[in-house]
Amino acid sequence: MSDQLPVILLMAPLFGALIIGLAGPGDHRRCFPILVAALAISLASAIGLLARVIDSGPIDYFVGGWDAPLGIGIQLRIDALNGLVLVVITTVALLTAFYSLRRAGDEHTEKTPQFYMLYLLLCMGLLGMTVTADAFNLFVLVEVSSLTSYGLIAMGSSPRGTHAAFNYIIMGTIGASFYLLGVGYLYMRTGTLNMAAIQEIIARPEVVMSETVIVAFILILVGLWIKMAFFPLYGWLPNAYSYCPSTTSCLLAPLMTKVSVYVMIRVMLSVFGAGWVFQSLGWSHTVVWLAVIAILAGSVLALAQVELKKMLCYLIVAEVGYMVGGVWLANHWGMVGAIYHILADAFMTLCLFMAANLFIKHRNAQRIDQLEGIFKKMPLTAAAFVVGALAMIGVPPTCGFFSKWYLIRGGIESGQWQYVIALLVSSLVNAVLFFRIFEVAYFGKNPAAAHGHGDAHDTAEPPVIDSATLFSGEARPIALVPLLISAVIVVLLGAFNGPIVEIIQQALEGMPVVGSPTAAVTVVP
Repeated sequence: MSDQLPVILLMAPLFGALIIGLAGPGDHRRCFPILVAALAISLASAIGLLARVIDSGPIDYFVGGWDAPLGIGIQLRIDALNGLVLVVITTVALLTAFYSLRRAGDEHTEKTPQFYMLYLLLCMGLLGMTVTADAFNLFVLVEVSSLTSYGLIAMGSSPRGTHAAFNYIIMGTIGASFYLLGVGYLYMRTGTLNMAAIQEIIARPEVVMSETVIVAFILILVGLWIKMAFFPLYGWLPNAYSYCPSTTSCLLAPLMTKVSVYVMIRVMLSVFGAGWVFQSLGWSHTVVWLAVIAILAGSVLALAQVELKKMLCYLIVAEVGYMVGGVWLANHWGMVGAIYHILADAFMTLCLFMAANLFIKHRNAQRIDQLEGIFKKMPLTAAAFVVGALAMIGVPPTCGFFSKWYLIRGGIESGQWQYVIALLVSSLVNAVLFFRIFEVAYFGKNPAAAHGHGDAHDTAEPPVIDSATLFSGEARPIALVPLLISAVIVVLLGAFNGPIVEIIQQALEGMPVVGSPTAAVTVVP
């Protein structure tokens, strides 16, 4: 059974969606147990695969047992890097599934089976994107995840959500077209779609700087940048994640952009090769500057927002800049920091979006100025939000501190001081953003009055809330427990960053350019 874990990982959500489609319309109560069972099987498979690759190295699985060349188009490859990403995807999906128990029925009414079918198909697409070893199958799985995400966004009752889904479809289709054209150029030059085979052919002297290969790389890179909402190709993201159903935002915001960043890393290292990307092309300096612009633009745009979820969406744009810049620093610690930040940012974003959606659901607090008194009304939810916010700022011992530490170290060692400054400025902007929220949520919109420094008629003592009513405004445990678990994971990821980074470093060993802690690339401006 353990030898079949790669296919079990993908088949569990696929068959779960099929079973929900058959059994769910007759009784909506059947949907949730099937959803949880499918995701639990995938999570157990992901953990088992991660343990195996750490112990014995990468796993190559040919679907149907067909070896190359027959199986070359349906090869799955699991190593320590994507093993970590698999665990993150399945954990986030399972936590969000429990969070969705009440909301799916409330927000979609008669569409609950369809919602959960799309939910599982999205998870299957994300998992498949992470493990596939074939460039064309990657396109297919990217489209599976994209099409399901369009449906999940459009299923909300808000007309703005439908309009956002349409914009997302347009941008997503453009991104997919760029990627597919790039794969076509690669196939035209190499005659294969297998990632490892493409890399071997590209390394040949007569191919290494072929114009066809360079055009293919540009097309694929732009397509992935659209999918991950890399500035200035981010236009679809803020409205799509702000106006979609709450469960959809809790699933998409932590996973879609992060998995897309991982796919970019996988394409760069496994298709084109780190040496070709960082040394032969010499574009690192330019892309790092683009990342700096993305970080600063995302932070400034977040600073201008008055809606809580819209602010968080623009922070995602800045976070994508963190990760893209870290990868293109072209050294060991930049790559380690980018990969670690994929894991950390997934749980930070999950924690913040869950809390924000609970504020909206139970207090109708869509705007920041509507969060007044939220610490008294929803203390546990507010505490979890604080943990996620501190991680986003980069306060130890949360995971956000350590990911930024590795990224800054990579920036210093590569001499990309503009990237280091952008990270520090973005962290300061995050501090301003979140401490403004803390101030409103704890003291109210008029902090001076809360401290007794206002006018005489404003200096009345706030009402005393006894222990019996302190937690009366909290969400149901089925929604609150996943939020608290995500907050705990944010702290644990930081506390155990050493072992996680060690796994990442072991996975990077042997890769040219990024294989050793002292390795650095001479960047060509």
